[in-house]
Amino acid sequence: MATSPKDTRGHDARAESGLPRDRLVVVGNGMASLRFLERLTEIAPGRYDITCIGAEPTVAYNRVLLSSLLGGEVDEAACAFRGLDWYADHGIRLITGAPATQIDRENGYVRVGETHVLPFDRLVLAVGSLPIRLPKPGMDLPGVITFRDLADVAAIRKAAVQHARAIVIGGGLLGLEAAVGLARLGVETTLLHVMDRLMERQLDHHAAALVKRAMEARGVRVILKADTARLEGDGRVERLVLADGTALPADLVVMSVGVRPSVALAQDAGLAVGRGITVDDRMTTSDPRIFALGECAEHRGQIYGLVEPAYEHAETLARHLAGEPAEYRGTALSTSLKVSGLPVFSAGIVDTPDDAEAIVLSDPGAGLYRKLLVRDGKLIGAVFVGDIAEQGACKGLIRSGDPIENVDDLMFGRPMPEPLAA
Repeated sequence: MATSPKDTRGHDARAESGLPRDRLVVVGNGMASLRFLERLTEIAPGRYDITCIGAEPTVAYNRVLLSSLLGGEVDEAACAFRGLDWYADHGIRLITGAPATQIDRENGYVRVGETHVLPFDRLVLAVGSLPIRLPKPGMDLPGVITFRDLADVAAIRKAAVQHARAIVIGGGLLGLEAAVGLARLGVETTLLHVMDRLMERQLDHHAAALVKRAMEARGVRVILKADTARLEGDGRVERLVLADGTALPADLVVMSVGVRPSVALAQDAGLAVGRGITVDDRMTTSDPRIFALGECAEHRGQIYGLVEPAYEHAETLARHLAGEPAEYRGTALSTSLKVSGLPVFSAGIVDTPDDAEAIVLSDPGAGLYRKLLVRDGKLIGAVFVGDIAEQGACKGLIRSGDPIENVDDLMFGRPMPEPLAA
């Protein structure tokens, strides 16, 4: 397909000349989609005739703040990124509350709902992920809610009435956030995790123990190695039964055991799909007119469920569609967050491999823990709890593979320069 000519300022000469523009349809209006639209309209303003459709009734918002919204620390306005005026000002038609139901590749259109169709020359799939429900008896009872979007937050807050007893299943990031949010509402909250430590993909045992202690200090009861067998109740959930027979009373169960990429739309259209929608280094699917980014995309066998890789996808695709050279090579995963007010950072390898050295600083009383994993003089992993000031330097070294110049600078921070003499 021919691309629109550009002048040296990056503006689209085709748009200025009145020639027809390629029709670009973006399915999904989440964080990845918005970042892509922001970058594309910045790099190549007016180059495409853009329509964006989102299944949720609201414009893109900050999912990172959902736990703060649940706990009443912020309102929905604080979660918003761009208002409707931004889309209008950038010539983007935005359709909300309208799920895409079919991609017709042969005729080049997307069906929205039952009857509306949107023709496209290029199509971007930013359809995200779907929350997983454990395949256990009773998971369909009223009072069992996932924690994924604004509607889930509203449903949880409605169910979390005074004196309610809540159970959160899942000790990953979203599960911890949901438990903290419920505890802030004054709800008696228990967090269940099937593994022997919280956030096992991001934290080693020592760091996870500090996070567990911080959760318990906030009033969240944490039970590890807790395998859910079934949910029970007469008309709605009343109790959760573990595999060992322990019965826990529950008026509300929040399911946060992970997500799976939303691939049904792409799969029905005959696009190549693995665990996610398969893309190459330019975020192109098996159809050269169709692209995918964010949580739904599978790149080199890897699926990312974090914001940073999604934003890198968006940057790569925006540059590619603007006619600039761009390739996505993958993201070195890192996590930086606050759990119950406790700063936590991890990057690279978490558990110490046999061929690496672990350099550890630990002060449990102060809630401080730092571990650097070093192999052949290079940093391959880092886990910090309590003070994460050197996270940027660690991320840079892990990604670049450059030798460490001074381990003490990473462990203790760079010394402050001596003041100049008067």
